[in-house]
Amino acid sequence: MIGRVIWFALLIGAAVITIGVQLDREARKTPALALEVPEPFRSGAQPRIVALAIDAGASEMAVSQAQKLVRRRPVPARHLRLLAQAQFTAGDNEASGLAIQYAAQRGWRDPLAQEAMMQIALAASNRSEAARRFAALFLRGGTDRASLEQSGKVVFPEEHGEERRVFAQIVSGGERWHNAFLTRGARVMPADAFVEIIEISAKDGTNFSCSALRQAQKVIEGKDQTLGERLSIVLQSQC
Repeated sequence: MIGRVIWFALLIGAAVITIGVQLDREARKTPALALEVPEPFRSGAQPRIVALAIDAGASEMAVSQAQKLVRRRPVPARHLRLLAQAQFTAGDNEASGLAIQYAAQRGWRDPLAQEAMMQIALAASNRSEAARRFAALFLRGGTDRASLEQSGKVVFPEEHGEERRVFAQIVSGGERWHNAFLTRGARVMPADAFVEIIEISAKDGTNFSCSALRQAQKVIEGKDQTLGERLSIVLQSQC
C-alpha cells in the first residue's frame, strides 16, 4: 500500500515537472503564458515576465523580477540589459548605467546593449569608446544598414579624429573580417571616414585583399571622385 502511494506520488511529481517545463517552453513563443509558469520552472519565462513588467510600467515588479533573473542566470548579457531597462524605468539611472556597462562588456553580440553604450559614450564625448561599440554593431550581420549609416555620421564626424584611428586599429587586428569591412564599410560608413581608416590601416602594415579593395574603390569612386582617387593610391601600393 505504501509503495503504491509512493509510486502515485512520483507519477504526480513527474507530471507536474513535465507540465512546468512544457509551459516554460511555450512561454518563449507566447509571452502571455509566462505568468502561468510555476516559479520553480521559470527559465525561458523569466525574461518574458521582466519584459512584460517593463512594458506595463510596473517598475518595482520589473526590477524585482530582473534581479531574480540575474541571480539565477548572471552570465547572459541580455539579462543584465533587462535589469538596466527595469532600473531605468524605475528612475534609478545610476544603477541602470552600471548594469548596461556590464551588459555591453559581457555581450559584444547584444545589439541593444552596444547601441546603449554607444549613445552613452557619445553623450560623454568619448568617441573612441563610441567607435568600439560601433565596431561591435558593425560586426553583427543583423545590424541594419540604415542604423549603421546614421550612427556612422555621428561617431566619425571629423577627419583625423581619434575615433578613426581606434577603428583602424580594430580593423588591423582582425584579418578574418577585412573583406567584410571593405564590402560593408564602403556602403554604410561615411566615405571619407572609410577611406581614412583604410589609409591608416595600410600605413600600419595591414594587407587587404586586392579584389575586395578594388571593389570598395569602385563603390567609393561612385560617391566621391577625390576619395576614390585616394583609395586608388592604396590599391596601387598593395596590388
